[in-house]
Amino acid sequence: MTNTLAALTGFVAWTLALLLLMETIRSWLVISGAVPANGFCPDNSNLSPFMQRLARAHANCLEGLPIFGGLMLVAVAAGQSALTDPLAYVLLAARILQSLIHLASTSATAVTLRFTAFAVQMGIGAWWSVLLLALAATRP
Repeated sequence: MTNTLAALTGFVAWTLALLLLMETIRSWLVISGAVPANGFCPDNSNLSPFMQRLARAHANCLEGLPIFGGLMLVAVAAGQSALTDPLAYVLLAARILQSLIHLASTSATAVTLRFTAFAVQMGIGAWWSVLLLALAATRP
């Protein structure tokens, strides 16, 4: 498995882990009688600030997955994972860091750090786009 495919699998697994955490907590809230089974808002707006941040961190992963995962899949499908392999784990680490900071705090410092982690991902995505489009332009 290439670094690109391993990082993509990690990205999907991280997204799933956040969902599993959210659903475990929601299940406990239902079982304990704190919230009725039909009492959840999709964004957890009727729950604790942590649960709201968890819903948003999960949504961030879902929003980024088609973009970054799509670029990774294009590289693999084109047999060009050598273009994405060097930064694949950096992208995954930045994604996980962004989520962890999101879960921990909404302070000004945390938001700045979270955006920095997201900016790293955007920069990598932009770089991969340039590389893949340049490759496409050179092929008939």
